[in-house]
Amino acid sequence: MGAAWLAFFDGLLAITLIAVGIISAHYYMVPSITGFGLFAFGFLLSVIGSIVGIVAIFLTRKPERRAGRNRALVGTIVCLAITLPMIVTIVGHAKYPAINDITTDFDNPPEFVFAQKLQPDSARDMKYDKAAYADKQQAGYGLIGPIKERLEPSAAFERVREVAQAVPTWKITYTDTTKNTLEAVSTSRLFHFQDDIVIQIRPTPDGESLIEMRSKSRDGKGDLGVNAKRIRRFFDRVAMSRGKVEAQRPQEDLP
Repeated sequence: MGAAWLAFFDGLLAITLIAVGIISAHYYMVPSITGFGLFAFGFLLSVIGSIVGIVAIFLTRKPERRAGRNRALVGTIVCLAITLPMIVTIVGHAKYPAINDITTDFDNPPEFVFAQKLQPDSARDMKYDKAAYADKQQAGYGLIGPIKERLEPSAAFERVREVAQAVPTWKITYTDTTKNTLEAVSTSRLFHFQDDIVIQIRPTPDGESLIEMRSKSRDGKGDLGVNAKRIRRFFDRVAMSRGKVEAQRPQEDLP
């Protein structure tokens, strides 16, 4: 039966495209966005295969059409095994706004210097677009502000650099000790998507420091919440490193 065969082949082709997309992007055989495109097309085929397969199962319920039922069942199970987890993931991330540039300071965001040279499109504008992003960030994520360090800026910068160097998926690409600024590239583990990061340490009137940060994706219009999570988790790492440093001090030096 045609529908049963279609569901079966949709399932096989979906698995193949998803595997090829992941493997080819992960091992740098194709650009990340190309590999993800194959993955997405495989998902689309799995959705079609699920619908066709359910129809085929219904149509093969009669004895004279039972010959195609096993193919319909296999195809439908394979397609649903791909479709359902993906739909759950998509629904779970639908709450995030369609933006891919997150900052801790809307009015004076850290600006990229070296990252401009790393862009596949050298003409890409790396300036922060407050009108396009600020309100959506505020509505989607609430307050994402800088964190304060009880250190003067150069000491705070050294702490931040040490923490950044320890992040497994980051590579520091630029540092400017005169401006207490560093830039890094974060590479995702599966498709190797790359996001640009800039962190700047700014002095406060009381002699301490503010850590400002910005994280911007290179691909897509949305980021599924990745950039906001990256900033918050990095600040958590900085706070944890602060605790480790304080724990190593002699007891009499603690405030």
